[in-house]
Amino acid sequence: MSRANHLSGDPAAINEFIDKFDIFLLDCDGVLWSGDHLFPGTVETLELLRSKGKKVVFVTNNSTKSRSDYQKKLTSMGIPSNVEEIFASAYSSAIYISRILKVPPPKNKVFVIGEIGIETELKSEGIEFIGATDPAFRRDITPEDYKGIADGSLLDDNVGIVLAGLDFHITYLKYAHAYQYLARGAKFLATNTDSTLPANHTFFPGAGSISIPLINMTGQQPTALGKPSQAMMDSIEGKFQFDRKKACMVGDRLDTDIRFGIEGKLGGTLAVLTGVAKKEHWEGEDAKVVPAYYVDKLSDLKG
Repeated sequence: MSRANHLSGDPAAINEFIDKFDIFLLDCDGVLWSGDHLFPGTVETLELLRSKGKKVVFVTNNSTKSRSDYQKKLTSMGIPSNVEEIFASAYSSAIYISRILKVPPPKNKVFVIGEIGIETELKSEGIEFIGATDPAFRRDITPEDYKGIADGSLLDDNVGIVLAGLDFHITYLKYAHAYQYLARGAKFLATNTDSTLPANHTFFPGAGSISIPLINMTGQQPTALGKPSQAMMDSIEGKFQFDRKKACMVGDRLDTDIRFGIEGKLGGTLAVLTGVAKKEHWEGEDAKVVPAYYVDKLSDLKG
């Protein structure tokens, strides 16, 4: 197993690293910020990359925000960006459903477990959906619900897809509906399979944790549409038209970000230690995913 090259504190190695790539795919949570805390030096580091003519793309698995929401967050933190530089799992899911999956009507409606970011991107692709932020699903289940779900009178016959993402208002009622749709043959999709969400210097349940009850109930694994899914990589490459050997994936998770870059056969992967991954995770003999490079924090690239 190859060793990861530590770049922090080595200006010559950092310059050589940056010069190798034309495009940097950057994870957000755990790399640029944690929750609403922007890591010091992030803005200046991105300015440095851009000043050297590097393309920057923000690639995030967080499905709670649309691309326009992320653009607003980046702007509020002083990071210049535009919507076209952002590739989020909610957008990736909408693209997959509308342009790749192409379930024939009328049974092509989506039952959504998730937040408004998914809704926004599904609407942008003209995809019909139910669930998500609808208050009708954000409540306790009732005896009438049990009866109506069991006999099918409360189910939508046109639902042919269940899409599960991070949901801050997950309910037993949502799970009950989703299970019945899956049991009736709906396709099972997930925006991503991250087990945790880094925020406020700790971790909270991620979208992958939301999907687990459905996996346990059905015995099915969802088709994941965020990192490390190569369907997402193919979509990014198709949009930005770059040479994979001149691209580097930057992230804080080995199982999603770094694996995404390795399986996508990118020219490099860079792990940062401000999120989930720690050195001991890839330095053991049984490590399955090892980044090509790592830094203590993204701002170390300033030299």
